[in-house]
Amino acid sequence: MRPLYESLQDDFEIYERQSVHFSPQIHNFVECFYITQGTFELGLDQHLYHMEAGDFAIIFPGTIHHSQVFDPGPCTNIDMLFSTSYTGVFSDTLLQNRQIDPVIRAKDLHPDVPYAIHSLFQDKQAGKLSQVLVQSWVQIILTRCMAVYKLEPRSATVNNDLIFRSVSYIAEHFAEPITLTKMAKDLYVSPYAISRMFSGTFHTNFNGYLNDTRIEYICSLLRGGLHQRGL
Repeated sequence: MRPLYESLQDDFEIYERQSVHFSPQIHNFVECFYITQGTFELGLDQHLYHMEAGDFAIIFPGTIHHSQVFDPGPCTNIDMLFSTSYTGVFSDTLLQNRQIDPVIRAKDLHPDVPYAIHSLFQDKQAGKLSQVLVQSWVQIILTRCMAVYKLEPRSATVNNDLIFRSVSYIAEHFAEPITLTKMAKDLYVSPYAISRMFSGTFHTNFNGYLNDTRIEYICSLLRGGLHQRGL
């Protein structure tokens, strides 16, 4: 499930942007972050991983993730998203496992990875990308990274986890007039349990998270409109 406020064109996107805070989200695409300047705090589930320039991370499909930026200086990253249709023999691995640590430090990153990322970015900017080219570069990236990652099977109970269920629920229903009471009823938990989870894990309340999701969706529509106009 992809968070409604991000639209993926042609099953592949890559762009460089200023590193910013974004709220917890979940989707069925693979997402990669390559830090080009400054620092970046990548959150997966309830863990926060510090990243610096040259570091790289892959977000497996169906993984809750968010980010925070504390560095006052310039902070940028290349963000790449793609469908599992490009992942070939790695599809089952991505869907059935999770990394013990998603971040590959710059010193441990094979030079093929940043080369592939920059090639994809430049070809995308020039309008020269094809599905065959994307698949080739993506599989080179995955081949190099999977050799470094330590994996473990996903918990059989992940879909029953309140954090997972709450983020998934809002991703599906944020455009509707939902309330904390209705969400709690639909998830068969108490409103207090959800409120405590948002406060303790995401450091916001239900309404704050819901409003952030809606605002990010509107911003994505505006960015998409500017992109179509070539601005």
